[in-house]
Amino acid sequence: MGAELHWYYVKYQPDLNAALQELRKREFEAGRYNPVIPFPEFPPGPDSPAPGAQHASIAEAMEDAAEDGTRSILDLHCISESIEDFCVMPLDDDTLRMLYGTARPTHEMVEEDEEALWGFLEDKVDRAQGIALTVYKDGQPDEIFFAGFSVD
Repeated sequence: MGAELHWYYVKYQPDLNAALQELRKREFEAGRYNPVIPFPEFPPGPDSPAPGAQHASIAEAMEDAAEDGTRSILDLHCISESIEDFCVMPLDDDTLRMLYGTARPTHEMVEEDEEALWGFLEDKVDRAQGIALTVYKDGQPDEIFFAGFSVD
């Protein structure tokens, strides 16, 4: 089976690691991870299934998912300045300019040009790796976009 792409939008906060850990906790508590939901839908929204966590911890869920991984943000544990397994790398300004023509992409830009981003991810990011970028509204940071590939 090939790696599954997962992506999320969360409210902006300056501490990228805190945002990642809050997102991981939210998705764990909602139960939006394999094996509870074998193939979760992305991005999750207010109407997404949320059967609740079926494991005592994220570590237990990851162990139960085994080599398939959780097919979710739970597989990505930390922030890294370079592409590393099980980590999220923030995209630099040059990459953002290449993808969007600006270092301050809006939500609409990210949504409208998904093909460019997905192409970048397929070329630069491997299984169990992810990226993050700040999404702007009216020139100010508004959201953080996380995307990555599952372990399987």
